[in-house]
Amino acid sequence: MHIPDNYLSPSTCAVMGLTMLPVWKHSITKVKNEISKKKMPLLGICAAFSFLIMMFNVPTPGGTTAHAVGAVLIALILGPSAATIAVTIALLIQCLFFGDGGVLAFGANTFNMAFVMPFVGYYLFSFLRKIFKSEKGELVAAFIGAYVGLNAAAFCAAVELGIQPLLFKDPTGHPLYCPYPLSVSIPAMASAHAIIGLIEGAVTVGVYAYIKKVSPATIQTKHFTGEAKENNNFLFKSLLALIGAMVILTPIGLIASGSAWGEWSSDELQTMVGYIPKGMAHGSIYHAFGDGYGFSGMGDISGYLLSAVLGAVVLIIIFKVLGSLKKD
Repeated sequence: MHIPDNYLSPSTCAVMGLTMLPVWKHSITKVKNEISKKKMPLLGICAAFSFLIMMFNVPTPGGTTAHAVGAVLIALILGPSAATIAVTIALLIQCLFFGDGGVLAFGANTFNMAFVMPFVGYYLFSFLRKIFKSEKGELVAAFIGAYVGLNAAAFCAAVELGIQPLLFKDPTGHPLYCPYPLSVSIPAMASAHAIIGLIEGAVTVGVYAYIKKVSPATIQTKHFTGEAKENNNFLFKSLLALIGAMVILTPIGLIASGSAWGEWSSDELQTMVGYIPKGMAHGSIYHAFGDGYGFSGMGDISGYLLSAVLGAVVLIIIFKVLGSLKKD
């Protein structure tokens, strides 16, 4: 779901970036007002969790891959605005450090995964929670919220990619950017994320249920019932252990072969459609120092592991620093 540069026109990227400006402003204000100083490190753990889970690529129909995001889980724990900030910074690290997602397409990627996904998932969960009115019903609501939230984000990405050949063509009639229309992009993204949504939902339910049991008062959105105990230190240590386990297991993400839909290289695209769209062939180029989650002179597994460590550590440090600057 990470749209690379040159798949969207510069004007599309500009519109998506401008759209995110008020979202970021609103989210920053909400985090300042609602997330306490002692919970900021937890937000860093959440951002690291999102970063890492996106490294676990899963095979999907058509020889492509896809991944979970974790945005709805963060929204259920700390609120959708906090999820927007956490996932935005995770996507920024992926983009700048590892070339995962385009620099110009950053606004589109954050709109899909850091805005649409957590807000759709959170408010659907809140609506269903009022209907089900039980402990098990709450978990069912969490699963549905995560599943629908991921697929809503995928749908938005499919639309952004699919409108390109309708709006931007060269004099010969060939698309300048993404060559696949809505009739192809929407079914392709829907089929892939209908599967990944099951994983997204299961992970969301598992982690949410654990936090609700161990430290229910940590849940910012107050959808818990029973004794409102808070055990932040134990929860932080246990989630930190989860991050460590995820880092060790990230090379599993290398098993899935093939590129995610809409994330092909120019050579792959030329093989698939017979040409490279002019806007893509002459578009912007950004080389990240850890491009593709790998480093010169290192093997695939060691490079992937180092990328996971660097990404998680940087995110945790960023939010720890932000927390130290925050005034309660």
